[in-house]
Amino acid sequence: MNAYIFPGQGAQYVGMGLDLYEKYPLAQEMFEDANDILGFTITDMMFEGTPEDLKQTKVTQPAIFLHSVILSKVMGESFRPDMVAGHSLGEFSALVANGTLNFEDGLKLVAQRAMAMQKACELQPSTMAAVLGLDDGVVEKICNETQGIVVAANYNCPGQLVISGEVEAVNAACESLKEAGARRALVLPVGGAFHSPLMEPAREELASAIENTVFNIPSCPIYQNVPTTAIDNSDEIKSNLMLQLTAPVKWTQSVKNMVANGAKLFTEVGPGKVLQGLVRKIDASAETASADLH
Repeated sequence: MNAYIFPGQGAQYVGMGLDLYEKYPLAQEMFEDANDILGFTITDMMFEGTPEDLKQTKVTQPAIFLHSVILSKVMGESFRPDMVAGHSLGEFSALVANGTLNFEDGLKLVAQRAMAMQKACELQPSTMAAVLGLDDGVVEKICNETQGIVVAANYNCPGQLVISGEVEAVNAACESLKEAGARRALVLPVGGAFHSPLMEPAREELASAIENTVFNIPSCPIYQNVPTTAIDNSDEIKSNLMLQLTAPVKWTQSVKNMVANGAKLFTEVGPGKVLQGLVRKIDASAETASADLH
C-alpha cells in the first residue's frame, strides 16, 4: 500500500516551488491564486527571498503547504494514496491531498493558523528543544518533574523527541535531561512553544475557523497527529485538527500504525527529505521515496 507523507515547518528553502511554477501551467495558476488569497506575493519570497523571509511563520507555513499541495496536484494520475499523514502543519497538506479540504480553504486555514501561532508566541517567552538518545518515558518523566510548563511535543522517531514550553522550564529540563544521559538536549531557534498548552489562544482562534470550514469525505484515511490511527470521518478529522496545536505530534506512533495497516512505500510530498529519514528510523523495513514527476 502507498502512504503519502507531508512535511512541516523547518523543511523550507529559498527557491522552493520555482521548478513547478516554470514547468506546469496548473502550478503557475495555483501559485497565482495563492498570492491573491493570501494578499501578498508569497511566490517572490519562496522563489527569490532570503532565508530570513522564509523563516517568518506567516510565510513558512503557507510556503510549505503550497509546495506540497501543488506538487501532489501536478503528479496527476500517478498520485494515488491508500493513506496519508502530515507532520504538524503537513496535516493540512495531507487533508487537501485526500480531498477532505479544497485548496482555497486549506490555504486560508494554514494562513490563519500561522498568524494565530505567531500571536500566541508573542504573549509569552517560550521555546522548544530537541532531545536525542533517551527513551520517551524518561523525557516525559523529567518534563513532569520540572517546575513550570514543559511537555513532550514531537515524537519524531525512537530516541528523538522535541520538548516545548516556557523558556526557563525548557532550559531547566534540558539540564536534567543531560544529567539523565541524553546525547543532546539542544534549544531550537523557534519563536514559541508549539504543540504545548501555551498554544491554547491559537487553538481557540483556529477552532472557530475550522468549525466554519467545509470538510468533505476523504478519498482515503488520514493518520492524524493526535489519535495516530486511521481516520476517515470528517467530523473526527475536524476535532483532531483543533486539538493538534496544543497536543503532541505523535509521528512515531502514526508511522507504526501505518506500517501495521499495510503501508509498504512512504512517499514524501513537499520540500526536503526529513520525514523519509524519520520513517526509516521508525521501521527499517519501510521503503521511502520523494515525490517524482519524471
